[in-house]
Amino acid sequence: MLLVAGLSLVNLKPMVWDPTSSYYLPTLQAVMVSYADFHRMPARRRQAINQGLREYLGIPEGIKIYLDNGAFYFLNRGGETPNKEYEEFVTQAKPDWWPIPQDFIPIPKMTREEQWKCFQQTMAVNRAYHQDGYIPVIHISQFLDEYLVAIQACEHLSAKPAIALGGIVPNLLRASKAMSHPKILGSLKHVRKAFTDKELHVFGIEGTSTLHLASLLGIDSVDSSGWRNRAARGIVQLPGSGDRIIANLGNWRGREPSEDEWQVLASCCCPACQQFGLEGLRAGGIVGFCNRATHNLWVLLEEAIEIQIRLYERHLDNSTYLPLIRQTLNWRIQEGL
Repeated sequence: MLLVAGLSLVNLKPMVWDPTSSYYLPTLQAVMVSYADFHRMPARRRQAINQGLREYLGIPEGIKIYLDNGAFYFLNRGGETPNKEYEEFVTQAKPDWWPIPQDFIPIPKMTREEQWKCFQQTMAVNRAYHQDGYIPVIHISQFLDEYLVAIQACEHLSAKPAIALGGIVPNLLRASKAMSHPKILGSLKHVRKAFTDKELHVFGIEGTSTLHLASLLGIDSVDSSGWRNRAARGIVQLPGSGDRIIANLGNWRGREPSEDEWQVLASCCCPACQQFGLEGLRAGGIVGFCNRATHNLWVLLEEAIEIQIRLYERHLDNSTYLPLIRQTLNWRIQEGL
């Protein structure tokens, strides 16, 4: 499974893709940038169009560049993605992977009628952009079955080699009226079985445990910006476990590492920990952020490798997701996978 590291155009550090950087992560294979960032920064948008994304960002060949359409940003501001500008950006900046210009994300607290409208609007864009490499988007929602029927009923969409699945983040974050975790799990399994011939990308897988779930369900790629978001809050991820807060950066609260977990961090082999140690993880400012972000992404990348070679439930220690992982393992056994 491919882990796609979400970037922020506001601050590209740490430049984990750069072989000359002290934070270089050689196992990184893909990054994602949001069109919304370029929309907010017209000068940078023009540069990316003129140079191409790869040259503009300094991404080496061999690392894929995914583009997020920024739908959540535009919807939160009551507007629609400027489709023609998005089309121009895709054509000129040349990402390796790009979804339709806009999808309409169903928030769990929406009424059934509101979610139906999101389904209709998203499918209208899917049908309008059935050409030129645009990836269709569907959502975890009350109308997931309708999405599957609609995609399969359209000759052009059913022939697409890939599909993107969104709407998971609000549910995982336990927003008002969010789906239960077992229902989310069932939805992912349902989509995977419906589209066995397609590459399936899931937007917004945040942590180590959900990464394990996605892999078990046969998801081909996931993107995550959690490695950066956690770092900004003074939080690091522990392999096979979860989040621990190690830097006091304001009002953020969380579980602190145990004595044994401090030992795990002290022996971490990521570039940041090897060079700067525990004090580097605890540091404030941009240096501390870069150290924690590099550590977090390294953990996710290592977890993606561990998933392939170890027994999931023996490796993980997470009370929230472990029952779901065991349930998924049983499903795989029953299906002969």
